[in-house]
Amino acid sequence: MDDQIKIAVLDQKFEDLKPIILKLDATIEKLSDVNTNVSRLLAVHEERISKQEEIDEILFDKIDKLRDKMDRNNDHFLQRLRQVEKRVWISFGAITVISLAINTTTFLTKTLTPAVDQVIMTRSYSG
Repeated sequence: MDDQIKIAVLDQKFEDLKPIILKLDATIEKLSDVNTNVSRLLAVHEERISKQEEIDEILFDKIDKLRDKMDRNNDHFLQRLRQVEKRVWISFGAITVISLAINTTTFLTKTLTPAVDQVIMTRSYSG
C-alpha cells in the first residue's frame, strides 16, 4: 500500500506539473519561432549591408575617377594659363624694347643731327 500511495502522489505531482511542462513546450516553440525570425532578419540585414558596401565601393570608385579627371583638367588649365602668361610677358617685353628703340632712335637723331637754321625765302618784286 505504501507503494500505491507513493505512485498516487507521484501521479498527482505529475498531473500538477503537466500544465507547466505544456507551457514550457509552448514557450520553447515560440522561442524557436523567434529565433527563426531573428535569423531571417539578420540575413536580410546582412544582405542590405553587403549591397550598401557594394554601392559604397562603386561611389568611391566614381569619386576617385572624378578627382583624377579634375586633377588632369586642372593641370591642363594651369599649363594653358602659363602659356598665355608667357605670351603676355613676351609681348610686354617686345613692346617695351620697341618703344625704347623708337625713343632712343629719336633721341639719337636729335642729338646727332645739327640744328638747321630755318631760312625763309621771300620773293620780292621790283618794279
